[in-house]
Amino acid sequence: MAQSLSPREEQNASPDVRSLEEENRRLKERLNSYSIIFERSLDAIVILNKNGEFVDVNEAACKLFEMDKFDLIGRSFSSFLELVPPDILLFQQSMLQKFGSFSDELLIKLPDGKVKHIEFSIKKDVFHEFDLVMMRDVSAHKALERERIIHEFLFRDVFNRAVDGIVIFDEFGRFIDVNPAFSMSLNLEKGKLLNLSFQQFVARECANEFARLLAEVKEKGTAKGELSLVRPDGTVKMFELTATSNVYSGFYMAIMRDVTERKNMEIKLQKSEERFRAIFEQAHEAILIWDDFGYILNANPAASRTFELPLNLLVRRNLLDFVEYGDEKVKRIFSEFRQKGEIRDELTFHMPNGEQKQLEFTMKKGAIDGYHLTIFRNVSERRKIERELRESEQKFRSIFDHSMDGILLWDEQHRIIDANPIACGIFSAEKEALLGRKVGELLPDRARRQLNKLMAECQRAGEASGEVEFSDETKGRIIEFSLKKEVIPGVGMMTFRDVTERKEMELQLRKSDTLNVVGELAAGIAHEIRNPMTALKGFIQLLQGSIDGDYSMYFNVIMSELKRIESIITEFLVLAKPQAVQYKQNDICKIMQDTIDLISAQAMMHNVQIIADFDRGLPPVYCEPNQLKQVFINILKNAIEVMPKGGDITVRIARMGKNVRISITDQGCGIPKDKIKKLGEPFYTTKERGTGLGLMVSYKIIEEHQGKIDVESEVGVGTTFHITLPIERTEREDDDGD
Repeated sequence: MAQSLSPREEQNASPDVRSLEEENRRLKERLNSYSIIFERSLDAIVILNKNGEFVDVNEAACKLFEMDKFDLIGRSFSSFLELVPPDILLFQQSMLQKFGSFSDELLIKLPDGKVKHIEFSIKKDVFHEFDLVMMRDVSAHKALERERIIHEFLFRDVFNRAVDGIVIFDEFGRFIDVNPAFSMSLNLEKGKLLNLSFQQFVARECANEFARLLAEVKEKGTAKGELSLVRPDGTVKMFELTATSNVYSGFYMAIMRDVTERKNMEIKLQKSEERFRAIFEQAHEAILIWDDFGYILNANPAASRTFELPLNLLVRRNLLDFVEYGDEKVKRIFSEFRQKGEIRDELTFHMPNGEQKQLEFTMKKGAIDGYHLTIFRNVSERRKIERELRESEQKFRSIFDHSMDGILLWDEQHRIIDANPIACGIFSAEKEALLGRKVGELLPDRARRQLNKLMAECQRAGEASGEVEFSDETKGRIIEFSLKKEVIPGVGMMTFRDVTERKEMELQLRKSDTLNVVGELAAGIAHEIRNPMTALKGFIQLLQGSIDGDYSMYFNVIMSELKRIESIITEFLVLAKPQAVQYKQNDICKIMQDTIDLISAQAMMHNVQIIADFDRGLPPVYCEPNQLKQVFINILKNAIEVMPKGGDITVRIARMGKNVRISITDQGCGIPKDKIKKLGEPFYTTKERGTGLGLMVSYKIIEEHQGKIDVESEVGVGTTFHITLPIERTEREDDDGD
């Protein structure tokens, strides 16, 4: 049973109770205040027991851990620290034990896997054996800080590695920081640049532009433009500039791209475009720019003239309008152009006015901004000239090849560069064998010397002409040359012809003229002498009958000489006019044998033997026997007289095709070649007392028989007269009738 207090004791105890009640009231008020602060604190407040378990948490702690209060109380705090390394936890616990309080950062992992970064402050034994922990979620702050660090690192990395120049500068244009690219652009080290400013490098003509950019970036926070900076060595660098304000501790940043090369290229390109435009506009060749469908997009004035259309109408047309697109050549050209991208060829283009032009063109695919470029050249006139030139060349070649004269073309070293067939025939060589050789190499020494004189004269006077004699293996020839120094630059021409036959004909003509003169002279002499001769001969015969004795021998001599004179007169008469002869078929062998029999006595007197060699079965010859006997006698008598010591005369008769050939060969002294040509000329003889009329009459008789006499002779060996007679005589208008 409780002991009750006395009234005094109660009286004395009342103040203490009141004091305790007052204290209790104040404690309750303070507790309420703490409770309000605890619950409404923005930071998470957690009370942990010695085992690290949640004893109490406020509302902020529930939000931090994203769990209800009832779920948290009794849960171990270490269940949220699985991301924290054990050594870190041990370190933090040792610090708490040592100092009684500790502040640090931790990573907590919530049951749903979410991770939060928290700052915490823990105080040991705040409530007897309970620890107080204050926590704040700094995940967002840490993320921002981390991002800031990353950004700062990236900025610095970009700043240092950037290809473009980056400059940090103040409001006065002074350099605060520059990257390596900018230092390299100005060819100055960073340390030297940081003591300088933009104004010290800005080109004079860009000073106002820099002031504008600086004012604009201060006012608007950003600015763009172009600046030219002058380097210490005097060279100018051009930059595109973008400036931004307050990006780095309140300073300005400018990104500067070096566009010097580009600007120079633009200047060059502009000049190139100006030159292209000038060439395009002033070019003599037509130029068209057209698309994939063939539509003309641009054309120069020359194209307007070529295609016979004003420019405004030409650019509306299609290139294919001017060609026959169905033509196989046109299809091939455009197909090849699509495959190769370029082509060079020529086509016939049809102009709107109906004219056709041959145009040579060069096409280039995608040459200008993806469009195709074609350059045309009008070759119609050139093709016409080339065609005319080819025709002219063909005409020249035809004349050159078919000329009756030999033609050689030679260069400045006198080497043959072309020869026509006649020239090849004269020199008896193929064309390939003549080309490249000098003309003189084709001639014998004597003829070469003659030709060299002509060529020297041609070199001096520009042209020359003359005759050159030379002999080949068969006969001597006379070549008439005509030289022209330069028919075209660097090319000389030599024309020549074989005039041997012409010279022989001229010689025969001279002989014929001489015969005519001799004939006229003979007619006069025979007429004037024959009548006195007749009288003398008659009176001598009368005197011979009346005078006998020793004087009779004189009469024989006189009569012999008179007969000789009469014989000469008879030969003159043969030359004076054609004799009335009758041509009949006769045995030529019999005529020759009769002649041999007639002259054999004279031959035996000179110790000469005549050997006859006649082919059997020779056909008769249409001739006049007496005249042929006279020819044979003249030649045989000459053969006997040229062999004073005797010898053999060989007479051969043989058939040669439609002719009979009589060959009379002696063993006399022979006749030099230069004298053979003169045989048969009037009064030309190799005998001391000869008149030359015998051979002259013989040549004339054989000519009247449509035959010819050829002479072969070798000095010291002998001479052969070849008489060729046709078996059948061809009647001519000037032949006398029977």
